[in-house]
Amino acid sequence: MPRGFEELVDEAAAVPVDGWDFSWLDGRASEQRPSWGYARLLGERMARADAALDVQTGGGEVLAGVAHLARRTVAVESWPPNIARATALLRPRGVPVVAADSDHTLPFADATFDLVVSRHPLATCWPEIARVLRPGGGYLSQQVGPASVGELTEYFLGPQPAAVRGRRHPDGARDAARAAGLEVVDLRMETLHTEFRDVGAVVYFLRKVIWIVPGFTVERYRGRLAELHERIRTTGPFTARTTRFLIEARRPQ
Repeated sequence: MPRGFEELVDEAAAVPVDGWDFSWLDGRASEQRPSWGYARLLGERMARADAALDVQTGGGEVLAGVAHLARRTVAVESWPPNIARATALLRPRGVPVVAADSDHTLPFADATFDLVVSRHPLATCWPEIARVLRPGGGYLSQQVGPASVGELTEYFLGPQPAAVRGRRHPDGARDAARAAGLEVVDLRMETLHTEFRDVGAVVYFLRKVIWIVPGFTVERYRGRLAELHERIRTTGPFTARTTRFLIEARRPQ
């Protein structure tokens, strides 16, 4: 028997959303992955690095999945629930998790790392990345691109201005990296496919990825959620496009 609206929403509203593990969505939502394989690239770069930094590590899930870490690997995170989660996950791997006051200042000396990585950062402070990299060191990052899951944003908020839809474009990342003195050695973007198979998956996703619908709460959007539940029940999964880009940059020798 299909589960009702209230049951689905109440369940999703009660699930913890700390960390960056989306396994709760297994079977309820799916997201196509970029062809370049960030985890594979991360593992290759880590295996060659001496000192590495993972910026905005979240709950440490991505870093914990790397088979061979750099000889000295450090993670940094600013959100307290994630700091505790990442510490528990990464401490057995010998990786300290450093609490940062913000995502715009890295609490490390100049030229400390030969590799800096970040998966889906909220923002990239390119001058800080350039500062902590050693000459010849590299930065590898997979980032959320422009208008990602925009169909979901517009379902709740209505049509968005072109300036909003154009944010997080890879061209802007390239220009900012160059302005910080880095050489961009790889930049590519893909448009992918995401689907949500029940309204609970949407609630969980919007609670966790808070910039898709800023200020989202179940009570604030209960009416639209109820309409979405009926839409999914009668016509099938809610589909959206996601955008991802890969950027790799190097500090000149």
